[in-house]
Amino acid sequence: MRTPEARRGRYRTADFDYDLPDELIALRPAARRDSSRLLVVDRAGGALEDRRFSDLGALARPGDVVVLNDTRVFPARLVGRKPTGARAEILLLRPRDDSGHDAVWEAIVRPGGKLKPGRRVEIAEELEAVVLDSLPGGGRLVRLEGPGDAWELIERHGRVPLPPYIDRPDDAEDRERYQTVYARHRGSVAAPTAGLHFTPELLMDLEERGLRVVRVTLHVGVGTFRPVAADRPEEHRLEAEVFEISEAASGVLNEVRAAGGRIWAIGTTVCRALESAVDARGCFEAARGETDLFIYPPYRFRGVDRLVTNFHLPRSSLLMLVTAFAGHELTLRAYRHAVRERYRFYSYGDAMVVL
Repeated sequence: MRTPEARRGRYRTADFDYDLPDELIALRPAARRDSSRLLVVDRAGGALEDRRFSDLGALARPGDVVVLNDTRVFPARLVGRKPTGARAEILLLRPRDDSGHDAVWEAIVRPGGKLKPGRRVEIAEELEAVVLDSLPGGGRLVRLEGPGDAWELIERHGRVPLPPYIDRPDDAEDRERYQTVYARHRGSVAAPTAGLHFTPELLMDLEERGLRVVRVTLHVGVGTFRPVAADRPEEHRLEAEVFEISEAASGVLNEVRAAGGRIWAIGTTVCRALESAVDARGCFEAARGETDLFIYPPYRFRGVDRLVTNFHLPRSSLLMLVTAFAGHELTLRAYRHAVRERYRFYSYGDAMVVL
């Protein structure tokens, strides 16, 4: 048996750092979703090419399959006041209520030191949140109190959970644009951002070119976007996220692979879902449950042939996944190119595709 030291990779977390000017962080989405820029990264020869996202179909071939994450972001931020009048904020993560009414939630609260069990936060005249208990890692268990269905109250009074690097208040535009056009199953507190570039017209173009489109679900949790604090990647643990790949989806994926087609993962969330449901032979099975799969180099991919993704935070698990797929040196060279060419970064920013 190999010792823990022998299992250590050759990379440290600091190896996944890069410099990014603040002005390249996109605070607003592109005027049109598929007008975003697309950096094409060729693993075989290391070439980099600047294109538009609307060109994506030209990079594929008939018989390939594009895999989308159809999770839906819900307005998970509840902003209110404590009885003292001081501002408080609750970020809902996932329901924990066995009654089926979804009134009890795992959450993150601010200010954490003040919102201890027993404290109440008034969100609106018809909605209050009661802190029930503390959770490991600093989270809280909260109960939503108000007339009617808890989800209806959340939809009515919740706010779009924009990432903290989008340093502005959320607005009506975010309700539409921080959501993919194919979002279906409610459950994410962050958008699967590679999918934000798709329009109905682009999806139609892919199908007209002979590509198949498959949907899987992975509900994105806040832990996916947290920087890796450990000195070495293998010491970090991802929080588990709920995912599902249906019998129909796994069947299409296996058909495409058997026929020699390529599997395009639209985003790191799709990549993690697929890699959680594929066996050593590259065959997919229907799956439903949770995954805490953390992909970092070296990693042998079995379920993904092409990766479309946005540009990610330094030292993040998402950047580590991309380097595992494209190679460490090539990925960081692509990022330096993107900075030099003034690409827009992060959730509302531009995209890259690794061929």
